[in-house]
Parts: sequence; C-alpha cells; structure tokens
Amino acid sequence: RDSQQADIKHLSGWKQWRRTSSKSLKKVLSEVKELSSYLELWRHDIHSIEGKFGTGIQSYFSFLRFLVLLNFIIFILMFSFVTLPSVIAKYGVFNSSFAKIPPKNIEPHCTVYEPSGTKGLTYFYTYLKDLLSGTGFLEVTSLFYGYYTIDAAWISILRYNLPLAYLLATFAYLALSLIWIIKRSVGGFKQNLVHDEDPFQSYCNKVFAGWDFCITDPSAARLKHRSLQYELQTNLEEERLKQKIADRTTKEKLRIYSLRIFINIIVLAVLSGCFYSIYRATVFSQENSSVSIRYDIRRDSANLVVQYLPSIVITMANFLAPQIFSFLSRFEDYSAAFEIRLTLLRCVFVRLANIGVLLVSLWSQISYCDTDKCKACGYNYELYPCWESEVGQEMYKLMIFDFIIILAVTLFVDFPRKLLVTHCSCKPVQWCGLQEFGISDNVLEIIYGQTICWIGTFFSPLLPAIATVKYFIIFYIKKISLIHTRKPAARPFRASSSNFFFLVVLLFGLILAFVPLGVSIAHIPSSKACGPFRSFNTSWAVIPVTILEFPKGLQQVLYGIASEAFAVPFFMVICLVMFYFIALAGAHKRVVEQLREQLVMEGRDKMFLITKITEAQR
Repeated sequence: RDSQQADIKHLSGWKQWRRTSSKSLKKVLSEVKELSSYLELWRHDIHSIEGKFGTGIQSYFSFLRFLVLLNFIIFILMFSFVTLPSVIAKYGVFNSSFAKIPPKNIEPHCTVYEPSGTKGLTYFYTYLKDLLSGTGFLEVTSLFYGYYTIDAAWISILRYNLPLAYLLATFAYLALSLIWIIKRSVGGFKQNLVHDEDPFQSYCNKVFAGWDFCITDPSAARLKHRSLQYELQTNLEEERLKQKIADRTTKEKLRIYSLRIFINIIVLAVLSGCFYSIYRATVFSQENSSVSIRYDIRRDSANLVVQYLPSIVITMANFLAPQIFSFLSRFEDYSAAFEIRLTLLRCVFVRLANIGVLLVSLWSQISYCDTDKCKACGYNYELYPCWESEVGQEMYKLMIFDFIIILAVTLFVDFPRKLLVTHCSCKPVQWCGLQEFGISDNVLEIIYGQTICWIGTFFSPLLPAIATVKYFIIFYIKKISLIHTRKPAARPFRASSSNFFFLVVLLFGLILAFVPLGVSIAHIPSSKACGPFRSFNTSWAVIPVTILEFPKGLQQVLYGIASEAFAVPFFMVICLVMFYFIALAGAHKRVVEQLREQLVMEGRDKMFLITKITEAQR
C-alpha cells in the first residue's frame, strides 16, 4: 500500500485524478449493483426454493424469471414503436394525425375486410367465447395485426413510418432474444466443458465437491445424498455398459441394431400420426369455424370447440408422444444418461415440430387459390381477408389453451392426488405416491409457450404482454405445486448443466421461430385489406421502398453492401476469422492437456517423494 501511494505521488495531477475517479466509479457501480440485487424479481422466493430443494430446481425458476423479463422487454419494444404511435395518431393526441394510402393496382375485391366485431346487444357467453378465441370485439383491438392500418403518422412536424417501424421492431425483438440467450448460455457452456472434460475429474467433483451446501431441509438433504449415490452408480453402470458393448458378439450387435431401427420406425410413425392429426384438425377447424353463430348456446359452444380443435390436438400430441417415447427408449439398451437425452430430444422435436405443422397447414389454406380472382390477390381472400390476424388468433388460442391446461392440471390433478395420498392409506394410492416435479418436462412446457410467443408477436404485437402475465402467474402456480402437491424428482440435474440445457432448447425454439416469420415476411403476399403492409406485395417490400427515399450516395452504399462484390470478400474474411479462433481454441486445448499431464507427473513425483521420506523414517 505504501509503495502504491509512493507511485501516486510521482504521477501527474491529471493521471492522479483519472486514477481516483476510476476507483470512485468502480465503488459506485459496485454499490449500485449490490442495491439492484435487492430489487431483483422474486429474489427471496428463489433463494427459499434453492435452500429447500437445491440448485437444480432453483435453476428452473430462475429460467422462468428470465422469460418474464424477456417478454416484458419485448412488450415494451412493440408497444413503444408500434402500438403507442398508432393510438396517438388515431386519437389525435399531441396534435397528431395519420394518413391511409389506398393500395394501388389492387383488385377491389381484395380490399374487402369486415371484422366480426361485436355489434348491438350480445350475450355474456359471446364475450367469453371472443375472449377465449380472439374473435369478435378482440379482433378489432390493438391486440391483432389488422388494427394497424395507418401508413404514416404525423406527431407535430415529425413523420412516423409505421410499416417500417413494425418490421424493424420485429427484427429488433428477434435479435434481442438471440443475443440475450447466447450471452447467458456462454457461462453454462464453459461449465459443461469443465464437467465433461475428464471422467476422473467428474468422480473427484462428485466425491469432494458434489454436496450442495445451500440445502437446509432434511428431506432435501436425503434426496441430494441419494442423487450423488445415483450419479456414482450411473457412472459405474456406464463403465460397465461400455465394457459390455465392447464384448458384444456380431449376433448380439445385429439384434440390438435391428431392434433400434424397428423402434425408430415406430417413433417416426408416431410423429407422422401426430403431424397428420394436427393437419387434419387445422383444415377442419378453418373450414368449419369461419361463420360464427351467435344465437344458440349449444351451437356456439360447438363452434368454440371447433376453433380450439388444433390446440386440443397439439396438447394431446404433446402429452401422449413423450409417454410413448419414454416407454420405447427402455428397450434400446442405451446408457441411462443417453436414454434421457434421447427422450428429451424427441420430446423437444415433437413439441416444436407440432407448431411448424400447424403453421404449414394454415399456409396451405391461405395460399390455396383456384380462381382468377383469388390469384389476383395472391392468397385466399374469401376465407382469409386478413390472414395475419387469423394466424395471430391461432397463436393466441395456443397460448391461452396452454395456460388453461397448466392451471387445470394443478387444480384438478395435483391437488386431488395430494389429498388422496395424504388421507387414503390404500396400497395402490400409496404406491402411486405424489407426482414428481420433473424439471425437463416443465422447461419444455414453457419453452413451447415462448416459441408460440416469438412467432405470434409479428401477428399479434401485444402477445408478449399476455406471455408476461402468463409466466408471472405460472411462477406462483409452480411454486405452490412444488411445495404442497409434488415432490422433487429422484434424479435432478446439476444447476450448471440445467441452465445450459434450458438455453440450448430455447435457442432451438427461437431458430424455429425464424423460419415461419421469414416466410411470412418475405414470401407470402401481405393482406390487401388490413395491416400496415397492405400497400406492399410482401412485408419485406417496405425496405426497398424506404431505401429509394434516401439520398443517392447512401443508396449506393447500401446497394454496395448488399451486392456480391461486398458479400463474397466479407464471407471470406469471416471464414478466416472463424478458422483463426478454431485454431486458437485447439491450441488452448493442447496447452490445457499438457498442463493436466504436468499436474499428473507432479502428483506422481510427490507420491514418490512421500514414499522415500516414509522409508527413510523407518
């Protein structure tokens, strides 16, 4: 410390001020960070869950908090740049005004759109039906794409280009989600590399550093003890299985490979059945629920069931397919860890692919044209005059139905089961016991809902607000379910591997969302009767039109960036940078291996010296 003060005396006044200011700024930032930690959402609840059930289950609730914050920020983004300017312009706030430019060179029949808004005296069940399906009075609100029909808004003397803002806000929330997920997954990826690098190191970590000192509950402590015991047994079992695989004869290999091929054929058949059922349900729903009957409760209820038919079929597929996959995986003779990962991979695929099949089914109906009038519009204008709002309603129904199912399972399955186990001493009831709180199943459940949100936000800009409220309520539902109606899983994940796994699956969901959004924006013709892009052939067409309004010099720069003359050298530079980092990573890996070998040699030297000292003492 004295030497540091002596060095400071020799510095100039400017450098001394910079050093003092830097230290003061670091101290202030540290205090602000410490203060902000107390303002963190659900801080006390998550710490309490961590103390009672360990870091594995805590990682699920932390992940749920991350999705709440992500959806809230997406909602703020879409509301600020899309919904708020539209509302301000339509109601003339701040002396604002708006302009609607009629589409040019468009057939008149393509511009006809009469929303099924509630008119006159209606019954309560009609409002309830509209609330559940997104039709009626909700269809004409700012919740859906069809509400945003203005082309430009003037706030004072400033012109606001709503179509461009709508498209850029979509790109912004997708880019924000991608960057945030990658940033959070880097830490988990590093920890996974450390855990999976060396089997011997894995044994040492379990024996000497495997205990979770955050656990204070005795039952959770016993569970953690059994978990460590299970992990050690699993590692030994995997070593035994590797030896068994090495000792297999040709006949045994032929038998097991034939069985695996047969099981995978069954898996493909189950997936095909799920996809075909979703396709047929979607087609049936779209063809039979286009006309709403409002004067008969029975028919109206049947119409509501028809509208929800794709959501019901998808939910049944999401429930039945994982049960079948889990049963079949027992006969494939894989290791326990690989069996779990394979089952989870199949479950992820079926959940996310079901959404893709639903969208493909909708697009096949939207793009189906068999008359010249329909071909002039580019889409099925009779059944889908505003097809973006229709897609938004499907995503809205999926999200609402998913929330209803989560709530219903907790109220009508978990709680009665808890009461039976507590107050009934029958052997079958006690044998069934409480339902386990499966971390992976719950994570796949909310990632499925988040993928729906990402896809639906373009067609329903306020859908992130619904997702935020939904996940906020789900947090308390799952917390109550964990504490009162369920028990922790017998084979919990480590927090590090859990967080990384959650984020990787979430990244798959985001990549899946890129595909339908890209097709909807760049390929399918936009509706000519509603929405901000009715004057453009596709939603992407607003970008070239906006560029034409720029100065000539800036246009040339942008066209140059988009040309092959820039793209090819840029791609080559990116490849060179990527190869450099790959080579650098390989070099670092070799250094790590050399250091590990050096540590092993030093350990042997120490053991040799200890042996010699012991012999000399004798």
